[in-house]
Amino acid sequence: QVQLVESGGGLVQAGGSLRLSCGMSGSIRSINAVGWYRQAPGKQRELVAELPSDGDAVYVESVKGRFTIARDNAKNTVNLQMNSLKPEDTAVYYCMANLKTPMKSGTYWGQGTQVTVSS
Repeated sequence: QVQLVESGGGLVQAGGSLRLSCGMSGSIRSINAVGWYRQAPGKQRELVAELPSDGDAVYVESVKGRFTIARDNAKNTVNLQMNSLKPEDTAVYYCMANLKTPMKSGTYWGQGTQVTVSS
């Protein structure tokens, strides 16, 4: 059983910063990629940032230069540092991991954490 648990969301004023963290636990053999997605009210879930195990991070255009994704292999966590936040960044943010367990390979999701940016 794999679990992804996010933390760090909250309410912040425009221009402020937040750091999201996602802890991954369970029978994880290897991790192919980790990422953060978000879903605003009335909109589809969209990719924010993704970090493959063997490549460079990719970001949605709207967050380039403001957000940074990083993985801590020792702690099995993936973080999203969000700076210069804008009201349009308001959404529920979900952690994602594509990984292998002893039984299967698949994509796992956290429960989501709310980020609200006030103007």
